[in-house]
Amino acid sequence: MKPVFVLLVIALYFSMLMLISWLTGRKGAGNDAFFRANKSSKWYVVAVAMIGTSISGVTFVSVPGMVRNLDMTYMQMVLGFFFGYLVIAYILLPLYYRLNLTTIYGYLDQRYGTRSYKTGAWFFLLSKIVGAAARLYLVAFILQSLVFDAWGVPFVATVTGIIVIIWLYSHKSGIKTIIWTDWLQTLLFITALVLIVWQLSSSMGMNLGDIVATIRESPHSRIFLFDDWHSTQHFFKQFFSGMFITIVMTGLDQDQMQKNLTIRTLRDAQKNVVSYGFAFAPINFLFLCLGVLLLAYAGQNGIPLPEVSDNILPLIASEHLGTAVLGIFVVGIVAAAFSSADSALTALTTSFCVDILGMRPIAQNREQEVREVRIRRRVHLSISVVFVLIILLIEAIGSDSIINAIYKLASYTYGPLLGLYVAGLYTKVKPADRYVPYVAVAAPIICFLIELTMKQLFGYQVGYELLLMNGLITALGLWVISLNNKTKLT
Repeated sequence: MKPVFVLLVIALYFSMLMLISWLTGRKGAGNDAFFRANKSSKWYVVAVAMIGTSISGVTFVSVPGMVRNLDMTYMQMVLGFFFGYLVIAYILLPLYYRLNLTTIYGYLDQRYGTRSYKTGAWFFLLSKIVGAAARLYLVAFILQSLVFDAWGVPFVATVTGIIVIIWLYSHKSGIKTIIWTDWLQTLLFITALVLIVWQLSSSMGMNLGDIVATIRESPHSRIFLFDDWHSTQHFFKQFFSGMFITIVMTGLDQDQMQKNLTIRTLRDAQKNVVSYGFAFAPINFLFLCLGVLLLAYAGQNGIPLPEVSDNILPLIASEHLGTAVLGIFVVGIVAAAFSSADSALTALTTSFCVDILGMRPIAQNREQEVREVRIRRRVHLSISVVFVLIILLIEAIGSDSIINAIYKLASYTYGPLLGLYVAGLYTKVKPADRYVPYVAVAAPIICFLIELTMKQLFGYQVGYELLLMNGLITALGLWVISLNNKTKLT
């Protein structure tokens, strides 16, 4: 009964997404609609959709799960997120709107040159496709366990089916459709989160006061850590890493910024960024509270917890809280996963078409428009296939906490982008464009060697501050290759 029930929930959910796709695609499915939503999005709609894009299915299960090992210290990073959003709203967005960009990496072309521009775009493509696939892998794994293992369906078929669903509702109008599907999915997964907390606390006989007391008195309620510099959870490491991770994974990420660039005016785009920046703290805090309650529930009922922290919420929701909670959990995690993956697939297609192939949103004539729409659809399909292959590779490798793996990957792949933008905005360096790709590749390699050395010689565990180190090395490398141009840092 359980597999059939879950499948019915997913089928109903998919029908809603296809209806939205049909409604948004009726008035245009050209490249301008796919890349920029015809520059007609409302900021408050985008603000809600952006929450869904940023909080994926990984957040839905990994953040509650990390409480067991890291307590609630993740909130230190969340506090840094907000200040990162302020930088995006008042430094990066004015730049993007002034240059009237379709993809944000067009700035690198104007600031440094073509090779720098292509380098930035390729780093994004690599970072996003691996990160998005990692997020989607976790949801595919959960659905496989809940539904398809019972029917003997192989994991590759489950993954392929999920990608096909996302492709079907996003291939026609792209970002124009994604804004509205993500808007719906954000509302659904937040509702699911609140209902799961309510059902969990009800099953333990708790009212609101009991919930607050349980969380406050839990040994896992610790948020701040100031006394251990060696720990990756130290406040300043977490806070500044959160701030800069937000800048690079949102402000320097075409996936996140593409929705912002569909808004007509800069002022409305800034309202959007600040609004969903405010929303992140309470939502993530609620996820952490859910983690504390899950541990309390398991202790109260003698439930042995799985070795992998990401499996705690799926186990309790599917095996111990009844069919209603299972349905709510499935809706929540699928909504969170799809809102992240569909946006990534659209952004990757946009970046490849615009940055690598040189397309523009509005073609010069009808013949060119038809030809470029055909090419864009082929790119969209090809990237979908790559998604499947990377998810299968991740499944073969495995990871205890996917969210930590994603942030670690971001430290390596987004670091060069951080260095390129910081040097471009705040210095007068004029590096030789032909050497920029070498600097961008060398910086992560140097960071990896530094990380190994620090651990072996000093016992220091490098955390997310790796991102700052990576950006700094990139900026210094740009300065070195600009010396012949007689420019200097300012």
